[in-house]
Amino acid sequence: MAMIKLLMQSVVCLTIFCANASVAENLRIIGEDKAFVTTLPSGEEITITRQMTPCAKNKGWLQPLVPEPGIVPVTEMEVLNAIGDADTILIDMRTQEWFIDATIPGAVNIPYTEVAMRMDELGCSRADDIWDCSGAKKVVGFCNGPVCPQSPTAMKAMIRDGFPAEKIFYYRGGMLDWDALGLTTVEGDFAF
Repeated sequence: MAMIKLLMQSVVCLTIFCANASVAENLRIIGEDKAFVTTLPSGEEITITRQMTPCAKNKGWLQPLVPEPGIVPVTEMEVLNAIGDADTILIDMRTQEWFIDATIPGAVNIPYTEVAMRMDELGCSRADDIWDCSGAKKVVGFCNGPVCPQSPTAMKAMIRDGFPAEKIFYYRGGMLDWDALGLTTVEGDFAF
């Protein structure tokens, strides 16, 4: 009897899983596009989609490896080295609620909507509404991962307002890759 009950529960769970799988949400790949159609070398046309899964937990869209010319992409190794570097500021450019939940150790939170207004915290000075960033520190910025537009948006605004692109380092993998690799996270601390 217990075996039949277990078998019935398994069938119910499988049915629910299959039903949910058939209505999986298609997520954006590029801009508003939820599908990418291309042709294989064999001539076969293929459609690539992106669906919400336990790993694909962010709804944004794919970000380029270099959001603006001059920005340097970095990996986890460079982020690890930036944590203890006095000449580098590791910035979590996500909104505060994400930062409070978990961030990379040593990161400070300057939300993407505020970075261009707070460049004094990065070593720039302001005179006559113009930023002088000649003494700026290196910035390693990140957000929620390869589909999150928050840090690329902030970096573009920084450059627009005078921050040197070559001092910006983009960790495109962000918290999604950091978590997936099992690296240590901490609750966000607002002391700067």
